[in-house]
Amino acid sequence: MAETYCIILTTTGSLEEAARLAELLVSHRLAACVQFFPITSCYHWQGKIQKESEYLLFVKTAAQLYSDVEKTILENHSYEIPEIIQIPIDRGLELYLGWMDESLHHAEI
Repeated sequence: MAETYCIILTTTGSLEEAARLAELLVSHRLAACVQFFPITSCYHWQGKIQKESEYLLFVKTAAQLYSDVEKTILENHSYEIPEIIQIPIDRGLELYLGWMDESLHHAEI
């Protein structure tokens, strides 16, 4: 069962955008849970090294919903090229994964 779940990572430039994306994903049942917290990122962008405060989102979902999550993030994100990375969940507490199933009830997992 656990191989069908994943965490999708994305970042935003503000707490407001992180909260808006989280609520959008959860309300559309594309995520069972989204956690977000402040981070500092250092990266190359347009020929320069950037160091910025951002918010990292952990989107807990079903792997088969990746395309819908990606599309929703792209359509509602302020970044030109947002980070969208999928990490598989190899194992998890069966009770928690069952709760994820219920939260993502429209997805056949």
